[in-house]
Amino acid sequence: MISKTQEPFRIAVVGGGIGGLFCTLAIHHHCTEAGVPVHIDVYEQASQYKEIGAGVGLGINAARLIHKLGIGERLNSFAGYRTGVWITFRRYDNSGEIVTIPVNDNETIRQAPCARSDLLDMLRSVVEERKAATLHTSKKCMKVDDLGQTVRLHFADSSVAEANLVIGCDGIHSALRNQFVVDKPIFSGQIAYRGVIPIASLPSWPFESYSVLWSAKHRHFLVFPIARNEQLNIVAFVTKPENEVADVKESWTSVCDRKDVYADFAGFDKPVQEIIDLMPEQPSKWRLNDREPLNRWHYFDGKVMLLGDASHAMLPHLGAGAGQSMEDGWVLGRALSEHLSGSTKRHFASLETTAQLYQDVRLPRAQKTQATSRAAGNTYEMQAPDMLDLGFEECIPLIAKRTAERMKWVWEEDLDAIYERARDGEAQKISEATTKQSVDAGAIPTGQGEAIAAK
Repeated sequence: MISKTQEPFRIAVVGGGIGGLFCTLAIHHHCTEAGVPVHIDVYEQASQYKEIGAGVGLGINAARLIHKLGIGERLNSFAGYRTGVWITFRRYDNSGEIVTIPVNDNETIRQAPCARSDLLDMLRSVVEERKAATLHTSKKCMKVDDLGQTVRLHFADSSVAEANLVIGCDGIHSALRNQFVVDKPIFSGQIAYRGVIPIASLPSWPFESYSVLWSAKHRHFLVFPIARNEQLNIVAFVTKPENEVADVKESWTSVCDRKDVYADFAGFDKPVQEIIDLMPEQPSKWRLNDREPLNRWHYFDGKVMLLGDASHAMLPHLGAGAGQSMEDGWVLGRALSEHLSGSTKRHFASLETTAQLYQDVRLPRAQKTQATSRAAGNTYEMQAPDMLDLGFEECIPLIAKRTAERMKWVWEEDLDAIYERARDGEAQKISEATTKQSVDAGAIPTGQGEAIAAK
């Protein structure tokens, strides 16, 4: 237990993206409520806290956590509205409806599709307003050393820092993950074109909602509204063999000629062609990589923990990646505050047991989301194993059937209740059944990316 007269518990958050800043706010929130002094340093490798991606589709599970931090109305002020529809799935050729997934976005806590830059700016501003952390830039963490009671961080500029706990929020190319785990990102079989256009510039729009996904064999075209429904976020996916995309980078800054988008979506209905007409002449072209499920998220006796894409990078086909990183941060904040405040529950006996509780709560749900995202993308492009030999018309009813109820468990599960059951003795464990479920849902088989450091 840390008393108010002791030195604050020092936490280093490596990575100042959405996951890192939300985690910072969650730890600050829970530790402040518990009366536990902490000092948080956030180390961002870029020269400024800035998102250069396009839109992010925050589900109600993520919005709920933002509201619990007391900043939900700020989120609502810049988010788009789904107008009662998460997504309407449509045929690529004539926009005929396949299935519509309804949502209730009339409540204060609602679906919140938004620009990544707006979300990051809000989180950064709140960190500064609440004095939740010291924010550093141009600090690329290269490795960490275990010093016993603390961890030393080494940065690319040759500087060093120390902390009692290091949280790796440094993304799919995480240097911290790479220190402990032997694996590499794996090509998912898909690339994506991205862009944002003003909704007012559309020459026509024949649908009630701006949340639409056009589905075809080997490709699908997704749009949804952001920025108070002033902008339309575009993500257009194509299945391609790896030898055709060797020059495509996994980078928000990688671009192509717009003629590539026209070529890949030739034959799609008129609304899609009108959207492509309005995309930038050089839209983003992005290689979609995946990761093996990682069955260990903490090292150095719990003094290093992984969060978000560093521990469970996932494909974007559920719009759930950012929300899952926020769930990580919320649970980690709760667990850490109970450990530091001296809870006598067995899970808080040490930092390592606290880290294990965080993992026990979050890993099964994150890996299920990871696997389901992969399976969803295969369904949207009619590339699921049982769809490969079927024609387009035969696949349509399968899309409708598999999509109708897919999102309910992502949005509706009570994260705090899951945490409290685990804390009070019903900790979730990764069982053979859970692993089999993930593999059945489309997961990359486990077993290759094992930890190489026992501590």
